[in-house]
Amino acid sequence: MTPATIHPGAIVEEGAVLGDGCYIGPFCHVGPEVVLGQNVVLKSHVVVTGQTEIGDDTVVFPFTVLGEIPQDLKFKGEASKLIIGKRNRIREHVTMNTGTEGGGGVTRVGDDGLFMAGCHVAHDAQVGDRVIVVNSAALAGHCVLEDDVIIGGLSGVHQWVRIGKGAIIGAVTMVTNDVIPYGLVQAPRGKLDGLNLVGLKRKGVARSDITALRAAFQMLAQGEGAFQDRARRLGDETQSDYVREIVDFVLGETDRSFLTPG
Repeated sequence: MTPATIHPGAIVEEGAVLGDGCYIGPFCHVGPEVVLGQNVVLKSHVVVTGQTEIGDDTVVFPFTVLGEIPQDLKFKGEASKLIIGKRNRIREHVTMNTGTEGGGGVTRVGDDGLFMAGCHVAHDAQVGDRVIVVNSAALAGHCVLEDDVIIGGLSGVHQWVRIGKGAIIGAVTMVTNDVIPYGLVQAPRGKLDGLNLVGLKRKGVARSDITALRAAFQMLAQGEGAFQDRARRLGDETQSDYVREIVDFVLGETDRSFLTPG
C-alpha cells in the first residue's frame, strides 16, 4: 500500500483520515473531521470540510467545495454529514452540502457518478449510483435521484422531488414534481414527454420489456381515473419487472405530485 501524498502547499488539519494512495494537491484544505478512502485525488484548490466521507478512487477537480454547511436558514449548526461513494468524478466548481436535522442529517451520493462543472447538490439530497449531473444543474434540498438518472445542463430540481431510476431530464428544465422511472422530461417547465428509450436500449433492456413499458406509459396517459388509480390497475396486470418499478414508485411515499403524461 502507498501512503498518502500531500503537496507542501496543502493544509490537512489534525484529525483528518486519509486512505492509502490519496493525493492532496496544492492549495487544498482538508478539515479535521474528513475521511478519505483509498486513492482519492484532490487535484488542487479543493476544500473538503465538515463531517465528510469520500469513497475510494474518487477524483475531485479544482475549486470544488464539499461538506460546507447547508444553504438553509433553518440550519442551526447541528451535526450533519456528507457521504460520497466510490469512483465518482466531481468536476470544477461543484458544491455539495451536508444535511440538516429536519432532513435526516445526511446528504448521500452513491458510486460511479459524474458531477460536471458548476453543479450543486443541496442538503439532505439522496443521489443513487451512476448518476450524471451536467454543467450548472442544481439539486435542491431533500431531492431523491435513483440510479442511472441524467440531469441536463442548467436544469433545476425542486426540493423534495423524486426522480425515478433511469429517467432523463433535458437541458434548461425546471422539475417541480416527481418523475417516474425511465421517464423523459423536457421543456422549460418540465413535461413528461415519453420514455428514455435511448437509455433503455443502451442498457440492453429486452424488446419485450420496452414494449411493456410503452404500453404502460399509454395506460398511465389515457386510462380512466386518477394517476395513482391507473398505476394500481397497471400493477395488477403487468408481468414486467420494469413496469413494476414504475408502479411501486408511483404508489410510494412522496411529498410532491407527479409529472403525468400529456
